[in-house]
Amino acid sequence: MPTVTRYLRANRLRFEKELCEYLRLPSISAQSNHKKDVCATADWLVRHCRGIGLRAKKHATGFHPIVTATTPKRAGKRPHYLIYGHYDVQPAEPLEEWASPPFEPTIRKGAVYARGATDNKGQHFAHLKAVEAYLQTGADLPCDLTFVIEGEEEVGSESLVTFLREKKRELKCEGIVVSDTGMPSKKHPALTYSLRGVTAMEVTVRGPKADLHSGIYGGSVDNPAMVLCQMLGALRNNNGRITVSGFYEGVEKLTAYERKQMKRLPINQAEYRKLVGVPELCGEKGYTHHEQRSARPTLEINGLTSGYQGEGSKTIVPAWASAKITCRLVPNQDPLRINRMLRKHLKKSCPSTVKLEIKDGHGAEAYYVSPTGPMAQVALEALHESFGHEPVLLREGGSIPIINEFKKVLGADSLLLGLALPDDNLHSPNEKFDLDCFHKGAQMSALLWDKLADI
Repeated sequence: MPTVTRYLRANRLRFEKELCEYLRLPSISAQSNHKKDVCATADWLVRHCRGIGLRAKKHATGFHPIVTATTPKRAGKRPHYLIYGHYDVQPAEPLEEWASPPFEPTIRKGAVYARGATDNKGQHFAHLKAVEAYLQTGADLPCDLTFVIEGEEEVGSESLVTFLREKKRELKCEGIVVSDTGMPSKKHPALTYSLRGVTAMEVTVRGPKADLHSGIYGGSVDNPAMVLCQMLGALRNNNGRITVSGFYEGVEKLTAYERKQMKRLPINQAEYRKLVGVPELCGEKGYTHHEQRSARPTLEINGLTSGYQGEGSKTIVPAWASAKITCRLVPNQDPLRINRMLRKHLKKSCPSTVKLEIKDGHGAEAYYVSPTGPMAQVALEALHESFGHEPVLLREGGSIPIINEFKKVLGADSLLLGLALPDDNLHSPNEKFDLDCFHKGAQMSALLWDKLADI
């Protein structure tokens, strides 16, 4: 292990240079004009993995390729772990809000700025560097490792789900390590043990056959925008509770241990309010802001569209109005069941003066792994030793649907060891990755395999 640590320290500048090379590739999976760039990024990754001593392969799919990279075969049985990441990135728009071009990596104040820096190239690249340190120094790597790095995470991971089922036997493992989440600060490295699930829908209310003059017809026909706003407004009461019947069935209270862990999180209510930039916080009464954003189910309106949106006024009764809705769900909430209950509620509240249309979107179950289990405990040890601070346990408010597929298909739990900081601007202009987190993440990864092998 000292040999591995020395290698990681001695090659820090080269690692940063290679990361910048990786970040220059505009692997935007959602935009068809970047399809060749996505494929070129997979090719670059295969070459890089082979160059550090891994057996790497690019797997064609119906959309974007998947890259696998495995440690060399060795005599004797060793525990097998997967390391998951994704090389595809979000679109970079609005380009004018970037301080430096999104695909020209720039290092400023100890961080590299580029699209994909944190989400997710930099995070899984830290794990690649840790394994490189073992392979290039001849140090004994006590686990067999397989990297699975996909190119569709930002668009739904559809090909990876099929890939997991097809390769179930060779991907069988004791667990999966994922760095695609975050930590509250460098003094609070974190293990995320729960992710919220999600269910989505688009609701459209249709009224007259075309937009009507509001002076001539207003008052005699129902206004779809007004109806939709009334329906949506009634979905939440004054205490921040969702009014859909049965919405909270099965939701378990946090344990005393979990609430104690949440109290250790560094951002207090005033700091959180300042971070998100609102005059006052709002949420379900009886819960802290940390609990509201990560451990309680929610219903959010993600977008509203109706009528005239241009400059000046246009006095109409719009023909239709629509809203995009998502519910974030916690363990024991079935996305399909919540979707059905919400549909029923909306149909019941919709007046006969308009027509209601509901189109389903994506869905995923919540994920939970015991924070007191043996894998979690050794992960916390590795975080502590690499970052030099006592780690915290997190519930994450967002969703990573593929984590549930790992559990369903491979029967293995995931360790979510995020290296992102709260101000890393994931999915936003000026995305960055703190290079201290990058290097300490590589050290954490190197420590982890020894500890997992001893379970």
